[in-house]
Amino acid sequence: MALIATTAEAHVKWFAPYIVGAPLQPVETVLRDIWFWVAIVLVLVCFAAARAIETSRFGPLIFEALDRFTSPLWSRIDDYVRVVIGSFFVAIFATGGVYLTPDLKTPAEWVSWLQLLIAALIFSRRTMPFAGLGIVALWLLAARDYDLFHLFDYLALGLGVTAYLIIEPMKDDWRVHRFEVLRWGLAIALMWSSLEKFAYPEWFYPLVVEKPFLTMGMPRDVFIPMAGIAEFTMGFGLLWTALIRRLSAMAMIVIFTSAVLPFGRIDLIGHGLITAILVAVACDQNRADGLLPGLKQKLSAIPAGLAVAIVVFMSGYWGLHLAFYGARGFSGPVAAEKTTHSHSVEYPHGPQSDIGIGAPPTRGQGE
Repeated sequence: MALIATTAEAHVKWFAPYIVGAPLQPVETVLRDIWFWVAIVLVLVCFAAARAIETSRFGPLIFEALDRFTSPLWSRIDDYVRVVIGSFFVAIFATGGVYLTPDLKTPAEWVSWLQLLIAALIFSRRTMPFAGLGIVALWLLAARDYDLFHLFDYLALGLGVTAYLIIEPMKDDWRVHRFEVLRWGLAIALMWSSLEKFAYPEWFYPLVVEKPFLTMGMPRDVFIPMAGIAEFTMGFGLLWTALIRRLSAMAMIVIFTSAVLPFGRIDLIGHGLITAILVAVACDQNRADGLLPGLKQKLSAIPAGLAVAIVVFMSGYWGLHLAFYGARGFSGPVAAEKTTHSHSVEYPHGPQSDIGIGAPPTRGQGE
């Protein structure tokens, strides 16, 4: 499953046109797809095998080997995380013209200088919390120009990084949770964004046409749902027991690294922060299970937990889309053909609709 996701992990909004408000593929269509369930079965087998090994006599030996290999970085892990967060903001400062990711563009030059200021604030523990607040400010600025539903893609990760920057300088009991909140933010972000492959499979069609090697010879409509399940479940794995989350993180590192070659610098910068946090998760030598530790010890909890996660996230995604855009989704002019793709490279939300979707930033916004 990790191999399937390896060639499909580039964020589709960075490389293909899209309209966020377009009608979603019905949930019942997703659930009727046999490949959706085949992928889930494959993942459950892998997770069950990893959990069985974790509780066997080989478990301590595997942890010992992983700890020995990652100890040099783990001993300086806070310095590492601060450096990579700062480096990410230097990178998007140098790129210019974006708020937080390649699809969130802005003409406002001063936004780039705010990103450089955030990077500078990270290198002092006294000012790290202000850097975190700066990340929230960038998200709120982007929310002025882009649909709120679109911005949900980046909310969990942004809040996770912000929480880390606020908690890390503390000297009380909160500090021990700094990597847990970072990991949860990343896991939720991965699970949420993976749902695009089920809600908008059409978004991925241009990429498949342009780069047919992505599907590794599989039919397009087989590959996309299986890649979505792989991404969702590895995000879910980051929240499970110690071995499963470390293996999930290592698999995702391979996935995001492999996507750089076909998709280039934009993918490297856009996913750089995610990849760096995954490295921290893979190095994490804390074996505590955090939330519901007793439940996670049971092998039967894996399918139950995954089922709950799928229900919660799909209900949230489809439910919020319904709340924002209604049952008809994107509603353009009466004469306009309904579409899920943009007609404008400059404004990727596409033509403006009668409910304001796709409107380019007005003069003065973000300036």
